[in-house]
Amino acid sequence: MRSIRIYTPQPLQAQSESELEPEARHHLLQVLRLRSGDSITLFNGDGHDYLARLTHADRKEAWAEIVQRSAPEPPATLRIRLAIAVSKGERMDFAIQKSVELGVAEITPLISSRSVVRLSPERMQKRLDHWQRILVAACEQSGRRRLPQLNPVQEFGLWCNARIVDPVPALVLDHRAESTLEQLPEPGSEIALLAGPEGGFSAEELAAASSAGVRAVRLGPHVLRTETAPLAALAAIHALWGDFRSASSAEV
Repeated sequence: MRSIRIYTPQPLQAQSESELEPEARHHLLQVLRLRSGDSITLFNGDGHDYLARLTHADRKEAWAEIVQRSAPEPPATLRIRLAIAVSKGERMDFAIQKSVELGVAEITPLISSRSVVRLSPERMQKRLDHWQRILVAACEQSGRRRLPQLNPVQEFGLWCNARIVDPVPALVLDHRAESTLEQLPEPGSEIALLAGPEGGFSAEELAAASSAGVRAVRLGPHVLRTETAPLAALAAIHALWGDFRSASSAEV
């Protein structure tokens, strides 16, 4: 039987029995069709996995015996903060899903001058809730034991203003930039990455980012789509300075 791993936002403790909150119960019983006696893995974002067994399951409630708590998830070699311009529907969903799988620590959706998506505050909150569900599902699939932070949608200018007093080095993706990632100095323990919308950032926005200390970099000779560019950058950053390099070093 395949391994079932589910997020539940509730306290978990080894050698105890817990009633599962309604959303986790629905997913386990109605979607996955699990029954009493089935083994599952739970996590709540505290950095641990909890091996468990369903002890009672019906339409009204589900209980799980927490058998064992795993060792804590090791901290990332490099903490990456992604600020990404909001793009259309599935493109944004894909970018969030894959950036979580690639280990991003923080995601800030941005509204820029060329952003196609313009929503009311109420609809934007619904979109944030949708992205949060995608984020959680990506953690369930990828084995991450801590949830990345999803920030409220922010205007591009406000993000740049915050950069002025933020000591963390920041990069903006621009296919016309002269510098490449491998030409940059190693960033230390944290880095911020700025990715644009369909059509890229305007010249004025790139100038504002530069004035805020954000360095422009290109990934190669080709123009990448808005959902592809940040993922390629995340993988390259990990290979140069982050978890990919650590994994390869450990294997040698």
